[in-house]
Amino acid sequence: MTAEDIDIEGVGAAVRVRTEGDVEEESLAYLREKVGAVLGRPGLPPISGEVHLTRAAAHHVEFPWAAVAEIQMGADLVVVHAREASARELADRLRGRMERARRRRNTAHRTAAPPPWRGGPQQ
Repeated sequence: MTAEDIDIEGVGAAVRVRTEGDVEEESLAYLREKVGAVLGRPGLPPISGEVHLTRAAAHHVEFPWAAVAEIQMGADLVVVHAREASARELADRLRGRMERARRRRNTAHRTAAPPPWRGGPQQ
């Protein structure tokens, strides 16, 4: 098994994609596009990390595609582990989980005071 390092376009050299196994260029391009769409948005803090994509060599494996992503978004560490039957499903799952972590990080919708049942101001 050979590992190959590829940078995600639009995000810069801070996020690296590593592959192991028989990963086609089309699958890799789709993964880069999906992850880059989430991490390349304006307004995010500095981002760095690695996405490790693996395809099992055994044909009898139910979910041959696996990915581990460790992305540092400012002070937050986002870790995603996923296994899927196809590379497209895996890329979509990674994109969804990273998007969810990015949204959780956005605190603009939160109020400054806790709700009344937690000792906040009574209305």
